[in-house]
Amino acid sequence: MIASDEPFLRQVKKRWIPPEMTTAPALNSNESVGPVEPHYALLINPFYPKDANASFGKHVLTPSLALTSFAATTPNHWRVEYFDENLLDGRPPFRPMPQVVGITVHLTFARRAYELADWYRACGAKVIFGGLHVLSCADECAPHADALALGDGVQLWPRILRDVEAGCLQPRYVATYENDYCGDPSPRRPILPRHSFLTTTSLIATHGCHNRCGFCYLATDGLRMPYRMRRPQQVVDEFKGDNQPYAVFIDNNLGSRRDYLHALCNALRPLNKIWSAAVTIDVTDDPSLIRNMALAGCTGVFIGFESLSDDNLADAHKKTPKTSDYARRVRILHDNGIQVNGSFVLGFDHDRKDVFARTAEWIEENRLECSTFHILTPYPATPLFRQMESQGRILHRDWTLYDTAHAVFQPRHMTPKELEHGYAWIYQRLFSHASIWRRRPEDWQAVPLYLAMSYLYKRSNRFWHLLIKHDLVNTVWKPLVEVTRWRHVRYRQNLAERESLVAAPGQVVSAGV
Repeated sequence: MIASDEPFLRQVKKRWIPPEMTTAPALNSNESVGPVEPHYALLINPFYPKDANASFGKHVLTPSLALTSFAATTPNHWRVEYFDENLLDGRPPFRPMPQVVGITVHLTFARRAYELADWYRACGAKVIFGGLHVLSCADECAPHADALALGDGVQLWPRILRDVEAGCLQPRYVATYENDYCGDPSPRRPILPRHSFLTTTSLIATHGCHNRCGFCYLATDGLRMPYRMRRPQQVVDEFKGDNQPYAVFIDNNLGSRRDYLHALCNALRPLNKIWSAAVTIDVTDDPSLIRNMALAGCTGVFIGFESLSDDNLADAHKKTPKTSDYARRVRILHDNGIQVNGSFVLGFDHDRKDVFARTAEWIEENRLECSTFHILTPYPATPLFRQMESQGRILHRDWTLYDTAHAVFQPRHMTPKELEHGYAWIYQRLFSHASIWRRRPEDWQAVPLYLAMSYLYKRSNRFWHLLIKHDLVNTVWKPLVEVTRWRHVRYRQNLAERESLVAAPGQVVSAGV
């Protein structure tokens, strides 16, 4: 048992982090640049400082789909290039100078997006902003861009490029998220640096979520995202087309429609590939769906437990089962060979200083293979931000610190420093050798792979820095991913053979991958 005051008995060791992961490449205003190349579009994912407590590896597991989705709608006579500053390849290209620079803007790297935009505009490029921060803080973004894309950029990007060509670019373009999602083209993945990511097969089958939690970016004012689904065969074709053994579904909640997820699993099952996805814990209401997910290749799920307090979840307007039932539901996933990455938010109004020890103890007792932690962060234009602002609890508006690793508001039952200290402690506790061992799978055959993946993902930040810098992420991870795929294919073959003999999910031996 972990004593409630253990996180505060000693100073938390400060973690090493290289300067390249905290400071963006310099932009030299006196540097000579190339001429503007007509019909050349550069798409940039800006740099953001990394959290020394978390794994550096999570930034390169799979690329965002936003920019590659825009690229897919680019007219054929345009040349389009992708650049992610977080891959440590230096500053974005400028010889030749792009005619159009598209930059995705999110809260924590808004300042860097503005720096890039100002520099490229001074050199003659047209800069287009898109992303959630543009929707929530359009007036703040507008002075730094030639045009803002508010809403679904897949619809807007071709219109913007046509207007650039015609010399009639408008300051704002608006689209909703209510179009037929099945009509969107597949992302343009060939423009990605394949060796820089664990897998380039980031998939999205659905948009939206049946929850509207007050702290979530989906609750942003002006954002209406109805739940939309792509045809399962479209998703299968994308998975096969990228020729990768492993895919990550980046849907907000792949399990919002259980009938759809059943159909998707049936379509994925013949591929003999593996995948992971974000779902809510209520997906375990249907144990047959969990079995179907396992048979279709699901090896892991990311679940936003958020809190172990029912009062906190009620305040956040999250529709979820009682927290007392979480352990049983985790067991259903484990019994079907599906690992659990639990996400927890720290600093809710019912959280006291014992929340860190209680959460860590519950995670270890229930053998969650991985955990992710976030300090409660009131994103602009969300119900939580309005509430905190009305109560005078917002400490500042330095968006670079709204990264869920810093306390940017006044907690109700602790100081901001205590909240940040507890956050650092729980990460270091769960990333420790002892905790990794305590959470090992019950099936001893699954332990070696679990340890290999845990140590590479959780305890290899110095190693990750080198892998990212030298484009070796895919090369190093690929053998482990292939072993995992092979093991899971064998596991689900056995599971299918025993399906008619198994009376309850609890009788299945965990695959542990």
